[in-house]
Amino acid sequence: MAHVSTSDLDGTLTLFRDAAIGASEIACRYFRPGARTSARIDYKDGGSPVTEADFAVDAYLRERLTEAMPGAAWMSEETVDSAERLEHDHVLIVDPIDGTRGFAAGDARWAVSIALVTKGRPTVGIVHAPILDQSFTAILGRGAACNGVAIHPSSRLSLDGACIAVPGDLANHLPQPLAFRVSPKIPSLACRFAHVAAGFLDGCIAGANAHDWDIAAADLILIEAGAQLTDRHGQDPAYNRRSPRHPMLICAAPPLQQALIRLLQRPED
Repeated sequence: MAHVSTSDLDGTLTLFRDAAIGASEIACRYFRPGARTSARIDYKDGGSPVTEADFAVDAYLRERLTEAMPGAAWMSEETVDSAERLEHDHVLIVDPIDGTRGFAAGDARWAVSIALVTKGRPTVGIVHAPILDQSFTAILGRGAACNGVAIHPSSRLSLDGACIAVPGDLANHLPQPLAFRVSPKIPSLACRFAHVAAGFLDGCIAGANAHDWDIAAADLILIEAGAQLTDRHGQDPAYNRRSPRHPMLICAAPPLQQALIRLLQRPED
């Protein structure tokens, strides 16, 4: 395979799209709609599931992407992390199957997520949800699309009647009654964020401890669609730091973003 330069963003997106399709074909060999996966399921420290499908997809993507982009470091949920990546300006950040718990249970709402991060921010990203037939893509400065059609976030100006994805434990601690409707949970955080970018959801609050691989591609898709993704202090996420974990995050179009940030402010803030 010809090498793709980290400066060739169109070529990078083509590579990511083809790799995500190939990865999805591997994952779909194990996926059973509405039923338990045929893949072996193990559990990580903390109790989150990981399947042999996650590892198979991870191995495929690592071989294909690092061969095509040898100048980029590698970070993946299913690969042991290395501090060596901190020495690189360009990093491939991958979640082989985002939404593994749903995937393992036969829920269609999972995705392959791939991003190129350059100096701490994503420049190319794809969130490919094969069972939903949704492929969200973005290139820095070039807008975002779903299946090749430009996308934009909700045009709502207030939370009244909005549909917001909220962690179940948080919804009960917000001021009641809520002005908005709480969306049923989508297992894949990348899909949740991409659905905000496309206006399928009005906004999303993600609990603390999302990792780079969960959000890097979706972050770019949100920003290029015209939405925002920040912590509750309005700070943008940064990637390829020593710790890949993030605090609570909020995403929506700008008017709703500010309303959600205000809702989450604490007296000490």
